[in-house]
Amino acid sequence: MKKTIPLKKNYEFARIYNKGRFFPGKYMVIYVLGKRAGSNRLGITASKKVGGSVRRNRVKRLIRENYRYYEEYIPDGLDIVFAVRKVDTEYGFAEIRKEMKFLLKKVRAFDKKKWEG
Repeated sequence: MKKTIPLKKNYEFARIYNKGRFFPGKYMVIYVLGKRAGSNRLGITASKKVGGSVRRNRVKRLIRENYRYYEEYIPDGLDIVFAVRKVDTEYGFAEIRKEMKFLLKKVRAFDKKKWEG
């Protein structure tokens, strides 16, 4: 299992937003920026538009758990930020997993050879 470091500082998020690749989805937007070497860094953001603190934290937990599922298929040396979008329906575990895989493939941060082999 890889060790993923959390992003905590505002300037780290801003750097990824400004210089990274991004792709929007139904439930979230992914931002990816390659760095030199080492482990991956993960950031998750959910604004107050998503809902109250209980709903925001639940969505962040779901995203974090789904990321752990795909963690071994993501190459090393990436900074990844998932920005949660406001939707009218409830965020489901399976829907987030499906969309996360789709978004990781779109920004070329998913190793298909490991997944299939």
